[in-house]
Amino acid sequence: MSSSKQQASLPFIGSLLQGERNAITDVAGVTVGHRTLADGPVQTGVTVIRPHAGDLFRDKVPAAVAVLNGFGKSVGLLQVEELGVLETPIALTNTFSVGAVAAAQIRRCLADNPECGRTLPTVNPLVFECNDGFLNDIQRMAVSEADYLHALAGATSDFEQGSVGAGRGMSSFQLKGGIGSASRRVSAREGLCHTVGALVLANYGRQPQLLLAGHAVGERLAALQAERSLPAVNEAEKGSIIIVVATDAPLDARQLRRLALRAGAGLARTGSVFGHGSGDIVLAFSTAYTVPDSVERPMPAVAMLHDGLLDGLFQAAADSTEQAIIHALWRATAVTGRDGNHRASLADVLPASTLFSNHA
Repeated sequence: MSSSKQQASLPFIGSLLQGERNAITDVAGVTVGHRTLADGPVQTGVTVIRPHAGDLFRDKVPAAVAVLNGFGKSVGLLQVEELGVLETPIALTNTFSVGAVAAAQIRRCLADNPECGRTLPTVNPLVFECNDGFLNDIQRMAVSEADYLHALAGATSDFEQGSVGAGRGMSSFQLKGGIGSASRRVSAREGLCHTVGALVLANYGRQPQLLLAGHAVGERLAALQAERSLPAVNEAEKGSIIIVVATDAPLDARQLRRLALRAGAGLARTGSVFGHGSGDIVLAFSTAYTVPDSVERPMPAVAMLHDGLLDGLFQAAADSTEQAIIHALWRATAVTGRDGNHRASLADVLPASTLFSNHA
């Protein structure tokens, strides 16, 4: 099935308009890059999100974190929560590669800022993870500094989704998961329009609970498996999801945390209950202004969006997150990895015409 036919057959979430690409990169300046490792038992990778093309250590962006369920091994969240800024690109990878990617971020910052850790403060690397150990031989710790740099250098506004980058080895609802993205446009008031984009690393969910656009797809999958005399899939929740929300609206860290929390509404609509074994973390950032690294440089004079105008952004965060998860599931391709473990894609198991045949 062609990508255009896939897109046409999928449901559109909500009533807001999408951006040009229907991706996080509809927020001006944001780019995404991948490095995919697909070699037998090694099925993993790294994905990098750049809020802007400059040096984030020098020109930080406001950000906030919302931890829906803290079963995870990410690094850098504590300082983001305290200071409310990002000072490296955002990296996504597998659990055992967090250290290698964090070291790569530090070394890149040192190359660009030789006084970092001496006359300048140390840098706060920011790496999120999900456990791809079902498909990937995670013990090999295959992701390297070179892989991070490759993803960073290749970041662009048009990027692949599905079984790529950090999403290569991820599973979702006992199907193939991975990278998905979407965006929505919001008119806060007349003459004032903003974009909200989401990118997800989907590696969560119990198949019987799967909902797509309000349809109980998990129940259909169970019925289909019974018809084919296949064993029912009812594994415990032990995955994770990382959600990154970007906006060009001028928000401070407090408001961005509120925005991040609303991504949880979109996640819940897909059937997630933020289970015990699932690490569900949201990072939100704004590209409307930057915060200088040095006290010698002037702070930006920015008029923040009034709290009373946030509801449209909240809706956009929820809708773009839900849409991004649908894109991750649908655009993922089947993968066979470690010990012959296999995850079929949703598109292979159920065609979109069957999934959403009753959807208007």
